[in-house]
Amino acid sequence: MASFRLTRAVTLPIDEVWRRVTDWRTHAARMPLTRVSDMTGGPTRVGSAFTVRSAVGPVGINDPMEVVEWQPPEGNSAGRYRLEKRGRVVRGWAEVEVLGQGSGTVVVWTEELRIALVPGFLDRVVARVGRMVFGRALNGLLRG
Repeated sequence: MASFRLTRAVTLPIDEVWRRVTDWRTHAARMPLTRVSDMTGGPTRVGSAFTVRSAVGPVGINDPMEVVEWQPPEGNSAGRYRLEKRGRVVRGWAEVEVLGQGSGTVVVWTEELRIALVPGFLDRVVARVGRMVFGRALNGLLRG
């Protein structure tokens, strides 16, 4: 399984950072050739689910996810969520924490990915690509 961690410190308040890192449609818009569909209605909570589809024309990969932990920040206390990836092609999980630090916020994004038909000896390559692609998306989310 490929693992990676991203850490970013920003001057934004914790509630604004939380809003940005839990906006699933904007997440998808920051990823190349990707969109979100099949979203559970209502506010996000444990049990909410959605599918991220990355595709070129009709050829693509569906990445269904479910929120299994959901703890929004209260005041300046930390917030955290965990998504389980439950697709046939992409499996694993992602955890995102937002931590108040001084007048700003630190975001810690940790992810483990397993991609079907990609052998384990390529985990380092998958992790490097994940850091690059998800890091770019996270930077965009935090820039607004």
